[in-house]
Amino acid sequence: MKVGALKLEDIPHYTYNEYKLWEGSWELIGGVAYAMSPAPMIKHQSITNKIGRYLDEALDGCKMCQALQPIDWRISNDTVLQPDNSVICHKPQNEAYITKAPKIIFEVLSKSTAKKDTGIKFEIYEKEGVEYYIIVDPDENMAKVYRLHEGRYVKMADATDEKIEFELKECAKTIAFDFSKIWQ
Repeated sequence: MKVGALKLEDIPHYTYNEYKLWEGSWELIGGVAYAMSPAPMIKHQSITNKIGRYLDEALDGCKMCQALQPIDWRISNDTVLQPDNSVICHKPQNEAYITKAPKIIFEVLSKSTAKKDTGIKFEIYEKEGVEYYIIVDPDENMAKVYRLHEGRYVKMADATDEKIEFELKECAKTIAFDFSKIWQ
């Protein structure tokens, strides 16, 4: 039996209905399944928790916006992402997932997800209109901060101990995010 090259039609194409039945942590991009394993390292978890706590406290008093830890963002029937941290400024249509783009997304890099976070997810977040995208590198204690400008991401800063301001019109406030607090 001769084995040929893998053809595009041989690759499974999954949908949300299949995705929601899977065990473990997964993302679905263009019908392709991406395992979110192994589980994040302790430093990754610590940084993610500090970002979530900082965002949650910064949004106190805002009735429109809320900070979220990983939750499904169903972009289409075959694309579901789980940002590490996000801020949404809309009321979700249901409790299982969000469908509108978050205003702010933080992705904390790990060896198993870095290429996806800096490549394909960067492009998807840009295309979907995520206003701020922050790529956090726990090995370098640095975050690359991007803001959407005329449909493209423009780097605002390489933040280590700076305070970066994120404008949230829905809250009529600006979050002065102190990056020095997430590395400790």
